[in-house]
Amino acid sequence: MIHPNVDGSQHDRIAELGRRVLAGGDITRAEAMELFNLESSGDIFDLLAWANRIREKFKGNRVHLCSIVNAKAGGCSENCKFCAQSAFWQTSAPLYGFVDPEPVRQAAEEAHRNGVTALGLVAAWKGLSEGPMLDEVCERIAELKRLGTVRPDASLGIIKSPRVAERLREAGLECYNHNLETSRRFFPNICTTHSYEDRLETIQHLKRAGIRICSGGIIGMGETREDRCELAFALKAVGADFVPINILNPIAGTPLESQPPLPVLEILKTIACFRFILPRQEIMIAGGRTVNLRDAQSLVFMAGASALMVGNYLTTLNQPVEKDLQMLRDLGLDPRWDAASLDASPHAKTATQSATALAQPAAA
Repeated sequence: MIHPNVDGSQHDRIAELGRRVLAGGDITRAEAMELFNLESSGDIFDLLAWANRIREKFKGNRVHLCSIVNAKAGGCSENCKFCAQSAFWQTSAPLYGFVDPEPVRQAAEEAHRNGVTALGLVAAWKGLSEGPMLDEVCERIAELKRLGTVRPDASLGIIKSPRVAERLREAGLECYNHNLETSRRFFPNICTTHSYEDRLETIQHLKRAGIRICSGGIIGMGETREDRCELAFALKAVGADFVPINILNPIAGTPLESQPPLPVLEILKTIACFRFILPRQEIMIAGGRTVNLRDAQSLVFMAGASALMVGNYLTTLNQPVEKDLQMLRDLGLDPRWDAASLDASPHAKTATQSATALAQPAAA
């Protein structure tokens, strides 16, 4: 470890690690923790500047936009402590069954008008298995694929059967969101109705079916910086293509309703650390950015973000899409996305390699 300069600055150390990543190298967990533990605002803004260089080197100035549609709301049997849609908590979240085709078509048309690349079908339930509901889900995905206006994505919970993943791929699904949420250590503090291993198994089935993985987590749930660091390395190990970073927006009625918010600089520093660890992934800023970052939202791109969830979230509101698009224009960023930037990544893995990585706990 290189010690701070006499003035307390970590300038040289941040530059050393930044140059290594720009040259195609990796940083270790211990080195990443040095970055996570930066305290002074000067050092944090120095870190952000290097994260911005890394983003520009590996992702250019294009920003991937995605939207979601709440395809089945409320009444979920899982007890995730952050979630307004869990049947365990008394919240004011909406409650309805799986949506008809027309609202999905309308959501796809609106997303396309706003220049959004992908639309994700999100359902509040434990997961999918063979049966009539899987048939209906596949019909919605196939319809989106036929429309050809947006890429059909989905976030449909835990998958226990390889055949379910294969059916989704056959229907036209290209990318599936299944967040690890937090570190393996902290996960039992957040959910006990399913395990961290259940989530890894789901990703394994999807990878083997040839479906791209969108997997990230939520920060601000009471986890430590070490937990955030461990999450980033776990996502690297599973070969996530898209990494959404959500910032907890505490919902009344959930066990985390009184959780204090993370400071803005802590959020930006976390995004930058993820960019150092995951230089080639699409790092997406998702839920909670409006309420937590306020006027500092545009700094997520300086911190290394290369993707943005636009439109409303599952149970909370986002700022208007037009405002997000103006923000991107003001920053000289291009709200278009090139899938080749992922395909060209030297970290891309075969299904067999990914399955092997998934089967093992992240190395210390």
